[in-house]
Amino acid sequence: MATKKTFFQGAVILGVAGLIIKVLGAVFRIPLGNIIGDTGMGYYQTAYPVYVFLLTLSTAGVPVAISRMVSERNAVNQPYEAFRVFKISFLLLLGIGLCCSAVLFFGADMIVSYLKPEENGESAYAMMAVAPALLIVPIMAAFRGFFQGCQDMRPTAASQIVEQFFRVAVGLTLAVLLLKKGLPFAAAGASFGATAGAAGGLLIVIWIYMNRRKKILRGIGAKCSPQEPAKKILLQILIIAIPITIGSAVMPIINIIDVAVVSRRLVFAGFSGETANALYGQLTGMAGPLINFPQVLTQAIAMSLVPTVAAAHKVKDYPFLQHNVELGLRTALILGVPCALGLMTLAEPIMLLLYPAKQAAAVSAAPSLFILSFGVIFLSMVQTTTGILQGIGKQMIPVKNIMIGAAVKIALTYTLTAIPNVNIKGAAVGTVACYLTASMLNLMAVRKHTGARINAGRIFMKPLASGLVMSAATYGVYRILSVWCGNTVSVLIAVCAAVAVYGFMLLATRAVTEEELALLPKGQRLAKIVRKFQR
Repeated sequence: MATKKTFFQGAVILGVAGLIIKVLGAVFRIPLGNIIGDTGMGYYQTAYPVYVFLLTLSTAGVPVAISRMVSERNAVNQPYEAFRVFKISFLLLLGIGLCCSAVLFFGADMIVSYLKPEENGESAYAMMAVAPALLIVPIMAAFRGFFQGCQDMRPTAASQIVEQFFRVAVGLTLAVLLLKKGLPFAAAGASFGATAGAAGGLLIVIWIYMNRRKKILRGIGAKCSPQEPAKKILLQILIIAIPITIGSAVMPIINIIDVAVVSRRLVFAGFSGETANALYGQLTGMAGPLINFPQVLTQAIAMSLVPTVAAAHKVKDYPFLQHNVELGLRTALILGVPCALGLMTLAEPIMLLLYPAKQAAAVSAAPSLFILSFGVIFLSMVQTTTGILQGIGKQMIPVKNIMIGAAVKIALTYTLTAIPNVNIKGAAVGTVACYLTASMLNLMAVRKHTGARINAGRIFMKPLASGLVMSAATYGVYRILSVWCGNTVSVLIAVCAAVAVYGFMLLATRAVTEEELALLPKGQRLAKIVRKFQR
C-alpha cells in the first residue's frame, strides 16, 4: 500500500511542479513571441532543437538508470550499493556534460551553416549562449535520479521550479535588453536564460542534498561485503541508459532534421526563405509549446512509474505491477484526452489570446495547433508505456518503436510540406502519425511483457466519452459568449466550463474510483464527496 501511495503522490508532486513550470514557460514563450516575432523565434528555434538533442544525450538515459537501479537495490535492502550507483553515475554525467557543452559552443557556426545555409550564421549566437547549460544540467540530473530512485520526487520538483523561474526571468530580461542590437542577439539572450536556470536549479538541489546528507549517510549503513565492482555498476548504468538515450534522442534528431527539411521543402513549394522561417517559427515556437503543456502531466506519471514498477518487478510482485500498469495508462488518458480535445476545440481563439500582438501569425498557426492536438492523446500513451517498459528492463522496445514512428514522420513531413496548400501543416501531420505509431506498438509490448489486461472501456472509452461531452460544451459556451464578450473573456470562461463539465463526466461515468481518489494527498475528503455524489 505504501508503494501505491508513493506512485500517486510522486506523480502529483511532479505534476503540480510541471504545471507551474509550464505556466512559467508560457510566461516566457508568449511574451518572447510577441517581443521578437516569428522571425526571432525562427533563430531561437534553430538553436533549441540542437540544444535539446545534446541535452538528451547528456541526461535522458542515465537519470532513469539511476532511478531504476537505486530503487531495485533499496527494494532488496542494499542502500549502500544504491548510494554507490549515485556516486559513479555523477562522475559519468559530469564527463558527458563537458563534452556536449564544448561541442555546442565551439561548433555553433558549423552547425548553423549546415542546418540553414541561407542564413548568415545569426542563429549561432543563440547556440553559444545555451551551451553552458549542457554542463550544468547533467550534474543536476544525477541528484534528481538518486532522489527519484528513493521515490522522493520533491527535490526534483523544487529544482525544476527554480530552474524555470531563473530561465524566464533572465531570458526575457536579456531578450528585451538585447533587442536593440538585433533579433539574433535578442534570441541569444533568451537562450541564455536556460543557462541561468540550470545554475539556479543545481544550486537548490545541492542545497537540499547537503541538508539531508547526514540522514542519507546514516541510512545507507555499513559497506556491503562483497561490494559490486565499480565497472560492473557502470556497465549496468550504460546497458540501461544507452537504449533510453537513443530512444529519447530520436525526436530531438527528427526536430533537427525538421529545421533543414521543412525549410527546404517550403522553399521548394514556392515560399521565400524568410516566409519559410516564419512558418517554422509558427509551428515550433507558437503552436508546439502548447502541445508540450499537457505532456508534463503524463511525464510525471511516467517518471513516478519507473521506480515503482522496477521495485515490484525486482521482487516479483506481479499483481501490484499489473495494477500499476492499468492505473498508469488510465490516469494518462484521463489527463491527455481533455487537453487534446480542448486545444482542438479552441485552437484559433487560444492562439489569438496568447499572441495578441501577432494576430496574423496566430491565425496562421491555429491549423497546426489543431492538428498537433490529436497527438496529445498518443504522446500521453507513449510516455506512460515507455516508463512501464523501462521499469521492467525492456528499454530497447520503446526505442525501436519510436524509431519506426520517426520514419513515418520523416516520410510524411517530406511529402506533405512540399504541397503548397498543406505547407507547414504537413510537419504537424507527420508528428501526430509518429506518436500514433509508437503508442500502438508500445501498448502491444506492455500487454505482452507484463500480462496486464487492458480494459478498453475503462481506460479509453470513458475518458473519451467524457472528453467529447466536454468539447461540445466548451464550443457552445465560447460561441455564445463571443457574440457579446471579447475573445479573452470568452476563452477563459469556456476553459472553466470545460474543467467543470469534464470533472462531472468523470464522476458520472465512474472513470475514477473512490479508492484511487483516497490515494491522493488529502484524498479522503474528496472520496467522501464523490461517494455522496455517486449515490
